[in-house]
Amino acid sequence: MTKGQGGRDAQLGASLEFMRLLWAVDHGFQATSKWMQATLGVTAQQRLVIRILGLRPEMSAGALADMLHVHPSTLTGVLQRLERRGLVRRRPDPADGRRVILSLTGKGHQLERSLAGTVEAAVGRTLKRLPPRAVAHAKHSLKVLAEELQRR
Repeated sequence: MTKGQGGRDAQLGASLEFMRLLWAVDHGFQATSKWMQATLGVTAQQRLVIRILGLRPEMSAGALADMLHVHPSTLTGVLQRLERRGLVRRRPDPADGRRVILSLTGKGHQLERSLAGTVEAAVGRTLKRLPPRAVAHAKHSLKVLAEELQRR
């Protein structure tokens, strides 16, 4: 914060100040995601899917969408791009043909490990700098905000 900015921030009020900070986070997320696309070949969102599937192999597309708090149609494009690149395999669930089971390919497993410069690495460094109670409060705040935004 630059000198003199504190007074202007206080004038914004709690909601606008919070939104200003969310915008800064979103901007950093998008910039880092573009860097990841250029250097790693995957966006931050695609890498999150890869990381989750590495930890939870044979997950259904619906369960992944639920975990990410998105509508399954939102995830479809991400999964199609990952499948086209040979990183994710989709196959029908033998128990229920309407469901799709997801797994990583060998190439997908190569991107699954921790990597410097990713959004995940920045979040990890941030979480290490904060006391556990602050992390719990931040997670709770983000959860409540996500719920409010979905209430429309």
